[in-house]
Amino acid sequence: MKNLKNTNLTLIITGSLLLLLGALILASTSTVFSMERFGDQNYLLKHQLLSGLLPGLFLGLLGFLIPLPIIKKFSFWVFLLTILSLCLLFVPTTELKLFNASSWINLGIISFQPSEFLKLALILYLGAWLTKQNSRKSLLPFLMVMGIVSLLLILQPDIGTLVIVAMIGLAIFFATNTPLWQNFLIWLSGLAALGILIKLAPYRMSRWRVFINPDLDPMGIGYQLKQSLISIGSGGIFGLGLGGSRQRFNFLPATIGDAIFSIFAEETGFFGAVILLLLIFIFVWQGFKIAQASKDKFSQIVAVGICFWIGFQSLVNICSMTGIFPLTGVPLPFISYGGSHLTSELAALGILLNISRQT
Repeated sequence: MKNLKNTNLTLIITGSLLLLLGALILASTSTVFSMERFGDQNYLLKHQLLSGLLPGLFLGLLGFLIPLPIIKKFSFWVFLLTILSLCLLFVPTTELKLFNASSWINLGIISFQPSEFLKLALILYLGAWLTKQNSRKSLLPFLMVMGIVSLLLILQPDIGTLVIVAMIGLAIFFATNTPLWQNFLIWLSGLAALGILIKLAPYRMSRWRVFINPDLDPMGIGYQLKQSLISIGSGGIFGLGLGGSRQRFNFLPATIGDAIFSIFAEETGFFGAVILLLLIFIFVWQGFKIAQASKDKFSQIVAVGICFWIGFQSLVNICSMTGIFPLTGVPLPFISYGGSHLTSELAALGILLNISRQT
């Protein structure tokens, strides 16, 4: 295959190691919940492999093989399809409500979370659109696109994903050499809007209060953060070993999802956590190197968007579990349980590798 030898091998190895660590920690973490809920201690692991890894590898292979000009050509239609999927969340016959949020589409045989695919679709669309747009005239159209996306996420509500998506959009907008005053204006508007959203919802305000005062109501609104810190601290230097976590026995909420880093740190210790952070750093670093080496503007924007997405979402997840950020409820890329996010991340990895072999 043309330029196959240029494919970034470091990125392939890093992505593979992240997938392996994710599978290992999920196999350990999910056994209690899987046995209690489904009578099979490996149920969630098998479901992750079938609903996340396999379709993700398929889409990743397509992203790697399809020529980038074709991906660019169809990026608008991919983005439009994702927006329509988000709209379906408000149709009673297709919505699947979990934790009071209408974030999943239920088609009977399968259910998926369109907001996870929105991240990649937005990156591709903004990459294609901003390559043709005069950077000084792109503010209003950009605000319109981000406004539609934000509204659909607010109505679910899914503020954690909204923060990730908004930051991806801002990073791409800034990376295309738009005027600094436009970026400053968007930042101010975004922070003001986020402040209003936090104040309007009592549970978001509670998370903010716990962030300010971690000792506030340790058996109530501060329970998850308290248990997360206990879990991380229990790991020590080398951890309790795979399967050795005590917090996975229903002490720490969302152990297979948002809080999986805490269980990972408990079982592998400081040493394992550093390895995980290093792998994420290498992934992001290689992504930026690919963007820098690319001579095509679309490829540069997409590469920047993908590595910023993975890096920033990882940062938000880990920092929220350690009390550095307020609790947000976003998955840890390649590690947390969830077919939709893993599928979209592997598709993004395939496209990033496609860009690397063109440099």
